[in-house]
Amino acid sequence: IACDLSYNEGNIAYHRHTGLHELTPWDWQKVMDYFDPDSVSPPLGIDRLYSSRWGVFIHYLDAVQNDPAHPSNMNVGKTDWNSCVNDLDVDLLARQLHECGARFLFFTVMQGSRFMIAPNKTYDTITGMKPGEACCERDLISDLYDALAPYGIDLYLYSTGDGPHSDPVCGPKMGFVTGKVSETFVKNWASVMNEYALQYGDKIKGWWFDGCYRSAFGYTDKLMEIYYKAVKEGNPDAIVAFNNGVAKYYKKNYRQEDFTCGEFNSFTVVPRSRYIRGAQAFLLAPLGQGPNKKEGSDWSYPGARYDGKYMRDFVARCGEKGGVVAVEVGMKRDGSLYPEQLDVLKQIEP
Repeated sequence: IACDLSYNEGNIAYHRHTGLHELTPWDWQKVMDYFDPDSVSPPLGIDRLYSSRWGVFIHYLDAVQNDPAHPSNMNVGKTDWNSCVNDLDVDLLARQLHECGARFLFFTVMQGSRFMIAPNKTYDTITGMKPGEACCERDLISDLYDALAPYGIDLYLYSTGDGPHSDPVCGPKMGFVTGKVSETFVKNWASVMNEYALQYGDKIKGWWFDGCYRSAFGYTDKLMEIYYKAVKEGNPDAIVAFNNGVAKYYKKNYRQEDFTCGEFNSFTVVPRSRYIRGAQAFLLAPLGQGPNKKEGSDWSYPGARYDGKYMRDFVARCGEKGGVVAVEVGMKRDGSLYPEQLDVLKQIEP
């Protein structure tokens, strides 16, 4: 049979010719799944995420819970980072997630600023920060695991591909100085993540790396592989994804990626199949409603743009195709979730 096939990521453009028929985008996805060995025998961590069906994603940041202008601050005002972290009641958070039936939690280690949610000697050594100055004194990662584990809720961590880039001291010392990533920066930042990975081992089921932009930051497979190996050293079964930005379809950013980052601004796109070029289909989108009602500004805010019935049906439709859904919700400074969002989450389970 004559065969001449080419592929442009995202199923936007195709060239296909066989002696039998023209391939549709759906046919092509099945061809990619068939020939990708990862889709035939997925790692244990991928099956674990797949079996979870859905869970929750939370942004926990100095710019959210410690920002007096943000509703999640609870009118506490600006405090030092250690005080903010000490205010978080992980047992309260875990109980709420259990009550709504969430199977996993993705939680931010950091985003953009110098502040981290657990001690890290490597970070302090590279940046010259004193213990507790940037990396909080409390081991929030360990505390989260201890609170979630009795309920069988898995913990995944979020980090970024640009490190503490917005901090005038830590950003340059980490090696992010030109707006483009370098191998020096990536190795420095990977060593920070490696310390966490080795410390927590199989307590961390996976990693979601944001900001691994190929065009804007210059990320390549070679650079992403440094992170991939760094976090896998702590738990070989941990699954890893690298975000290349908000997309209109499910896509794979790195050749060894275990699941898609799947960042969307809405709960509308259902995957065609479980695997996207061998990566588990995974979607992340915000439930809340930002104050300016502009697309992309809803992350970390209260409100609910979708009701419980819609979310139950959407998660079910994704599940029928083999996809997994993460619902991003706002969390207040004390660990409590917004009532209107918690009500929606409680309706997702049939």
